[in-house]
Amino acid sequence: MLQEIPEGKWVAAFRRALKLNGVVPGTAVAVVAESQSRPVLMQLCALALHDLEAEFSTIVLPTPAQTALVPIKSTGASNAIQGKRHVVEALKNVELIADITVEGLIHAEEWPEIEEAGVRLFTICNEHPEILERTEPQAVLGPKVDLGIDMLRAASEMRVTSAAGTDLIIDIRDAPCGGTPGFTTSPGGVAHWPGGLCLCFPGKNTINGTIVMAPGDMNLTFKTYLQNTIRFEIKDDFVTDIIGDNLDAELFREYLNAWDDPLAFGLSHVGWGMNPRARWESMALYDKRDVQATEFRAWAGNFLWSTGSNQYAGRFTLGHFDLPMRGCTIELDGNPVVIDGKLHGDLA
Repeated sequence: MLQEIPEGKWVAAFRRALKLNGVVPGTAVAVVAESQSRPVLMQLCALALHDLEAEFSTIVLPTPAQTALVPIKSTGASNAIQGKRHVVEALKNVELIADITVEGLIHAEEWPEIEEAGVRLFTICNEHPEILERTEPQAVLGPKVDLGIDMLRAASEMRVTSAAGTDLIIDIRDAPCGGTPGFTTSPGGVAHWPGGLCLCFPGKNTINGTIVMAPGDMNLTFKTYLQNTIRFEIKDDFVTDIIGDNLDAELFREYLNAWDDPLAFGLSHVGWGMNPRARWESMALYDKRDVQATEFRAWAGNFLWSTGSNQYAGRFTLGHFDLPMRGCTIELDGNPVVIDGKLHGDLA
């Protein structure tokens, strides 16, 4: 376990990242934390915002009681606000939220109302500061992420294939598309650090085919590399079969079944990573408590698929997996954007 103290180099990284997110002298910022947030992240935010001469306050919320039968990890849907009106109203009256809640406010129930007020959200993921230092947002990544999002919006179909046997076809017409390079200055904009991905939320009955996860692919909910192959059959957005006589497949089945919720088997979002500073192999070097595993959603050239809530398809559930894969080819209307796990063309 690395020491979690406010190092000067980490203050400098936070200062640069907040500046990329539009913080200048006088910017009104709310740092939102909870009782189980990493204290060092709160300290680094405060020191960096002080240096930038922002007008900031810190709100520390109690971490809510655990209500699910199984652990909930990496959902991006913090329930720390608990609908408290005084908190929601306070957050609607700042320019930027520096979000250091444990799970993040990106998919929180209260966020759409706050977003409508034009507030920007910068989620600093619950990672050890060393990981944040290494994956610090870079301005140069912005145009490439924007290009990838534009390519998604212009396409009708995404096809994903791999040598392991993946063959997935997704109708992405009218699918809400997004992503982030790790910063935003647009009213109502959302960014997270580590950042660097392009994704979309397909509508109902749009995803069909087969996904084959191979050894070395990642289960970010479990914070593990797969040791064995798992085959998933997908029909009309839902995992209909999980094939594999091995521990990885059994754990996957058990966790999904534990929710006793058919919607937990639905797919949420699909996309690919863009961040050359994010590294596939780095999870092997950290304890699980050091990582929130958001870095691995963003490593350049991965195919990222997720199970769980998809608000645009009308599906809501607490069950959730983020599942980045290596060695895939991703095509939009027949044009490759990733070939065998490497970014292609103007995205490279």
